[in-house]
Amino acid sequence: MQTFLRAHQLPDSYISLAKRWFESLATDIAGYQAEAGRPLVVGINGSQGSGKSTLASLLNLLLSSVHGLNVIDLSIDDFYLTRGQREELAQRVHPLLATRGVPGTHDTRLMALTLKFLCGSSVAVPIPRFDKARDDRVPAEQWEQVQAPLDVVILEGWCLGAPPEEPERLEAPINELERTEDPDGVWRRYVNDCIRRDYQPIYDTIDIWAMLQVPSFERVYQWRLEQEQKLAQRQADIPEGADRVMSPSELARFIQHYQRLTEQALRTLPERVNYLYRLDAERQIIEARCPRPVALA
Repeated sequence: MQTFLRAHQLPDSYISLAKRWFESLATDIAGYQAEAGRPLVVGINGSQGSGKSTLASLLNLLLSSVHGLNVIDLSIDDFYLTRGQREELAQRVHPLLATRGVPGTHDTRLMALTLKFLCGSSVAVPIPRFDKARDDRVPAEQWEQVQAPLDVVILEGWCLGAPPEEPERLEAPINELERTEDPDGVWRRYVNDCIRRDYQPIYDTIDIWAMLQVPSFERVYQWRLEQEQKLAQRQADIPEGADRVMSPSELARFIQHYQRLTEQALRTLPERVNYLYRLDAERQIIEARCPRPVALA
């Protein structure tokens, strides 16, 4: 566990948090996997800075070391389109699509195929990776190869599971970015259409859902800023990488890309997920509950 804490830059106090809230989640997942007798996909939703990546890694550790399962944790971020592909989208559809993050900027075909092969094949599956400091996908020849099938595949993402909005909710802009850079709503309608067409089929393959529920979107900026500061520390010895770390003002604009779907997830997902963990302003869990029972086919 100490190696885990160091890798994720976590205090020793995280051990007690993990024992209190998440050991039972890992035990439940292991039980469901044994009951199903097949690979399971676990989806984790949480806004930027909520701790979803840490939770995914912790579940990987617990499921593999305690329960003896073959596990991998993936991030939806690793399936971003390349910078060149997003630049092409920006020219063809809308300039805001050059910025990674929202639905429509992921390679959903690659994501669906990766999940399919990890759960239903007996081959070595290449695992895509994305370099956020360089804002581009890691070359395919550097991807890790993982032997399938796995027992549990964990997929985490800030927008994971968020359903499309009703068309009338798209009409009025919700922040300065939408008012000034998407006044006609072309970008937000494209994002919404992508969720319905390309993302929902992937969400339908997820067996167990967990959510880290933030208090509000207002807390996201501070938490996301902390992530950027950690990235800056990791890139300190790489001059070209430091150029890709955002300043506070750049970050303030950047997270406005995520406001609409973050708020959509906060409105819709708490009663839909199987495991809900409510966070306070300091990212401490103040409540855990199970809004919906797990139903495995």
